[in-house]
Amino acid sequence: MKSFRRVLKLASRRRLSFLGVVATSLIIAAMWGGNIGVLYPITEVVFAGEDLASYVHQQVEATDEELREIDDRIAQIDATAASGAVREDQQAEKAKLSFRRKAAAHSSDWLHWAEPLVVRWAPPGPFNTLLLVVAFLIACTAIKLVALTINLILVQYIAEGTVMELREKFFRKSLHLDLDHFGENGSANLTSRLTNDVSHVGIGLSTLIGRVIREPLKMAVCLFGACAVCPRLLLLVLVISPLVAIVMQRLSRAIRRASRRVMEEMSGLYGMLNDAFNGIRVVRSFNTQAHERARFRSHVDGYFRRSMKVAFYNSMARSTSELLGLIMVGMAIIAGGYLTINQETHLLGMRMTERPLDSSKMLLFFAFLIGASDPARKLTDVWSALQRGIVASSRIYEIIDAPVRVTEPAVAIKTPRPHREIRMENVHFQYPSGPQVLRGIDLTIPHGETIALVGPNGCGKSTLISLLCRFDDPLEGRLCLDDCSIDQMATRDLRRRIALVTQRTVLFDDTIENNIRYGSPSADRHAVVRAAKLAFADDFILRKTPHGYETQLGSSGVRLSGGQMQRIALARAFLRNPDILILDEATSQIDIESEMLIHRALENFLQGRTGIMVTHRASTLAMADRVAVLDQGLVADVGTHDQLMASNGFYRNLYGSDLADAA
Repeated sequence: MKSFRRVLKLASRRRLSFLGVVATSLIIAAMWGGNIGVLYPITEVVFAGEDLASYVHQQVEATDEELREIDDRIAQIDATAASGAVREDQQAEKAKLSFRRKAAAHSSDWLHWAEPLVVRWAPPGPFNTLLLVVAFLIACTAIKLVALTINLILVQYIAEGTVMELREKFFRKSLHLDLDHFGENGSANLTSRLTNDVSHVGIGLSTLIGRVIREPLKMAVCLFGACAVCPRLLLLVLVISPLVAIVMQRLSRAIRRASRRVMEEMSGLYGMLNDAFNGIRVVRSFNTQAHERARFRSHVDGYFRRSMKVAFYNSMARSTSELLGLIMVGMAIIAGGYLTINQETHLLGMRMTERPLDSSKMLLFFAFLIGASDPARKLTDVWSALQRGIVASSRIYEIIDAPVRVTEPAVAIKTPRPHREIRMENVHFQYPSGPQVLRGIDLTIPHGETIALVGPNGCGKSTLISLLCRFDDPLEGRLCLDDCSIDQMATRDLRRRIALVTQRTVLFDDTIENNIRYGSPSADRHAVVRAAKLAFADDFILRKTPHGYETQLGSSGVRLSGGQMQRIALARAFLRNPDILILDEATSQIDIESEMLIHRALENFLQGRTGIMVTHRASTLAMADRVAVLDQGLVADVGTHDQLMASNGFYRNLYGSDLADAA
């Protein structure tokens, strides 16, 4: 519930809309009670063959007669008291009579004020009175429907605006989560929370703001009307309401538990679909469509079972509340019927009314109770939607509140560009759910040098790159630009100096021009073309794509070959004009022609820049000024190509096997 209160806090910023919702809800509630209230003049006036003027006149006479009778009886008791023979029961009777006189006097004042207005404006005759009542009913309904339309629009405005803001907060936080979070939970889990869970929050919010304000007000008006008819009978009927609250509390816990399992199952389904669609080539090549269908059916069956459990609890909540509501109305009918039929004022020894109830008042009492039962039934549906919204909001804020290891410094330090050197001092690192990867890396890279990192799988090459880009922070040691530790620099400033090209080229569903401009939004068209030429991408963009730089790429750039995608990624890095260019296995999966073009581009671009390459290819290693051999999380050896060929067996075997493969 704490998370959902935070959602409500976001929604409460739209104060004017909230005031509009409350105002329209009050109008709807008043018109709802007014529509039910017309039952009394129809049964008491019209069906009795009278009009409003004659009815009010009769009520004035009856009230005045009641006042005279009360005054006469009080005078008798006072006379008895003057003689000194007043009894205790007479004193109690006088107190009750005084109370009745006050109520009757209030009614008399109101009736005497209303009588001339009714005589002047009310139509004569029973049928004309019926027409007036029907016109009043239609007018109330029209006003209620206009207010309801405005109410629904305002509720949707508040809910959709809050959901939009919540999605933005969620996405903003997702972009700053630790990278291992994506590995452990998967982007499908985040996608599920961002779409499915936030939708449930929106439904819960709109339900709460709309119906939880509107329906209780309608119910309150009806209960107030019933109280005006016979307050003690209403209290007797409401004695069962605590039982309703207890049952709904128990069911709400079950609904929350079941709803959380449904949302978790949906996250799993998103993950399965993500795997199947991203790996469609593998699925088809290995003929595993049947296996994927079985996986999908398993997830769908799980989701179906969980959803049916939620539906069961929802139906139980609705049925239980409706049954208990019917029991309350039934009690009212039995008790009220007994009082009306027998013209009694007491029930089970308790006084219910001051005077016997007539059939018109009792029908009005029943109508108000039935009018209150409809909002109560709708509140049951509200309760179910609200429970799902509460669960969904907790899942959303689990991500928004998730701690991140990489934080901004309180006071950021700026270092001059370009830097003099990159220095790694005793760097240790271990992933939260894995073994220690780096065990004390010491390495210095002067500005302008190109260094290659080689080593067996799992030795920490890519981890070292991640630390340099500050995707994570070391457990021990420091990475420095000159004498400044990079965790004392603003991450935006640090990453503005770095361009990263990875083995898995990432292109977006946009034009080629915008993909090259990605990360350098202020670059103009000439700068984009110049970067493409430096990466030897301009030729194929103009000759082999239908619309040149305006060609729209599909998702992940599926319309391009691997070499073409890599050259666009390289152009993107060149356009950034970085001090440090990092290539993480960037040429490991492309053809020889593309590799040669990329090497030519790199040889030109790396002049006066720091280059860091993670590679095992001999052709790429030849570009390096030095090579650092990593093994078991340590720098095992550093030197030039010739030095390592002479002194390091691992490097010699690596270089020799790569040449053999190339041959």
